[in-house]
This record gives sequence, structure tokens and C-alpha cells, in this order.
Amino acid sequence: MTQEPMQFEGQDESVRDVLTRLYTDGRAYAEAEVERQKLRAGLVGAGMRDALILGAVAIVLAFASLVACLIGFILVLAPLVGTGWATCIVVGGGLVLALILLLFAKGRIDRMKKAVRS
Repeated sequence: MTQEPMQFEGQDESVRDVLTRLYTDGRAYAEAEVERQKLRAGLVGAGMRDALILGAVAIVLAFASLVACLIGFILVLAPLVGTGWATCIVVGGGLVLALILLLFAKGRIDRMKKAVRS
């Protein structure tokens, strides 16, 4: 009793046809994946752009608020010591605070350099 290979309807497809279809399907999949990645990159790019714009606006508003606060200090001190001295006090206080922050930053940098050397 010899057994013949099972034949299914429509199985007359040659190996070349199968490979051609495989190539076509693979190419279509690759093109679809490229388009998907382009879409993802566009979404990420738009999100980053929006985040940078919002961050820049927030920084500008923070600086504007700081300026308003300093002007407010001058206006509060002006009746007590005069406008000239009030301005000097606020500017001097700001410079002293900036100097203290720079000294802290220098200390951190020195500590980092020391840690890197050892």
C-alpha cells in the first residue's frame, strides 16, 4: 500500500511563487514598520518641542516674578530709607546671595573633582 502525498485544493503553487509572495509580504511589513517608526518619531518630536516651549515660558515667568519681587522690596524699603538706599540694599542683597550660591557651586565642583581624582 503506497501512500501518495496529501494534496490540498489550491496547492499547485510553486516554490518560486511562495518565495515571491514571502518577499512581497516581508517588504510590505518592513514599509509599514518604517511608517510606524516615522509616526512615533514625529509624536516624540512634537512632544519634546511642546515641552521645551512650555519650559521656556515657565523660566521667563519665573525671572519676571523674581524681578517683580525685587521691585517690590525696593518699594517697601523706599519709605524707610529712601529710594536710592532701598535700591542699593536690594541690589547688594541680591549680589551677596549670588556670591553665596556661587561659593556653594564652587564647593560642589571642588568636591566632584576630588572624588574623580581618587
